[in-house]
Amino acid sequence: MVSVKRFIHDEPLLFKGAQKFVQMFSRVEDPVMSVASQCKSIDSKIAWCILGTALFQDISYFELQRLLQALYAKFPEEKLWTLPVPRGGEIEKIVEKVLDCRTWSLFPHVSGIFWSVGLFVRHHENLAELLQSRTPEGLWRDLGEIYFMGKHNPRPKACAAIYRFLAPAPMGLGLKVAQPLSSTPRSLPSISQSTKLPPLPLTMGARRFLAILGPAKDGGFADLAPEAKQKMAGEIYEALAPKNPYTASHALQFFLEQGESDFICREVTDHCAQCPLFEFCGYGEARG
Repeated sequence: MVSVKRFIHDEPLLFKGAQKFVQMFSRVEDPVMSVASQCKSIDSKIAWCILGTALFQDISYFELQRLLQALYAKFPEEKLWTLPVPRGGEIEKIVEKVLDCRTWSLFPHVSGIFWSVGLFVRHHENLAELLQSRTPEGLWRDLGEIYFMGKHNPRPKACAAIYRFLAPAPMGLGLKVAQPLSSTPRSLPSISQSTKLPPLPLTMGARRFLAILGPAKDGGFADLAPEAKQKMAGEIYEALAPKNPYTASHALQFFLEQGESDFICREVTDHCAQCPLFEFCGYGEARG
């Protein structure tokens, strides 16, 4: 394992390939945003973004997208938060039909998460105004009100929701929040600019990249403390996409991540034929 700076110096071709990978996959729609973007009102977009983020646990990207789409079809727009709330059995029936099981780790909590997001919206009334009046740090605290959004640091789901609010389409909603006093205004705040900003999401795809191709490819990533893993991820994001580091975080989530019938990266790159990381990736399929 080496530092990010050493990795860039020692592996210039691999690093350039990773930059091209980030550019390519920055255009791939986030599974949560694929449903949230269908909403008509800003408040609905924000609310469904929150719900999708809270449900994104122990489930594939494709399964999450199908589940959110099914929930949205049954309870569109403001039906997520208006009274009377749907019965738990109604929500569970949708989950069971989509996933064809009741063994998903969040299954006993899905109704509670749905109701909690609805309560959050009713409590704050105008989510668009809430975002404009809060710094990312304030939003991070507010989102802690929601069931299964996490109670302790680093609360990764809350961080992911905030960056989905901020990022431009197709990565996010492209909304604005109040700027921390210690940060320099930019389209997407960077973790390196202020300790008040939440850490960028460290997805399983990004973890795989770091451990398989990145600075930790020689081993040791799994043994790092969570803070050290987050630090390495933040540094590689900054290096790969210095203008908007979240672009790298968004893109790397698709690296060797299971899609509908294959890895998402294979599906997007015509079974590795167009992947800029093909020459370096041991999972690349042979080219004809």
